[in-house]
Amino acid sequence: MRDGDPMTRLLHYLELPPMWLALFAGLAWAQSTILPFGFLGWVGDVGGLLLVVFGLALASWAALRVVLARSSLIPRERPDRLVVTGPYGLTRNPIYLADAAILTGLILIWDALPSLILVPVFLKLIERRFIRREEALIREAFGAEYDAYCRRVGRWL
Repeated sequence: MRDGDPMTRLLHYLELPPMWLALFAGLAWAQSTILPFGFLGWVGDVGGLLLVVFGLALASWAALRVVLARSSLIPRERPDRLVVTGPYGLTRNPIYLADAAILTGLILIWDALPSLILVPVFLKLIERRFIRREEALIREAFGAEYDAYCRRVGRWL
């Protein structure tokens, strides 16, 4: 959304995937505070940290590929280029996959095992609120080239 009044634009950009990730992480943290488990200990800390680092690295790699291609990272904007290299050669949604890894890692670090149910809920919400629209915009912009890419590379893996 490149036009419109400033408040509408602000709200538009606030309702982005990182905000949903923060909300879901906040729910997991709240669960760990209200109903602590203390089950995983250092294993959860190490495994969780590895997942968070993996997620941050994957998201950075994917974002760098988009920036180098001179396309938009904003979900609701029509992309200028179809990026199919780097992590996009393995998954069509590496940044969202990275978000799921980060959320899972935080849940493990906080030992919030009941909150693991939030991970598939988060992915489904992201798919419905963002991915479907993004796919429609990309298909509109790149047609058969995007369809061929979808046949080669899965939505998640």
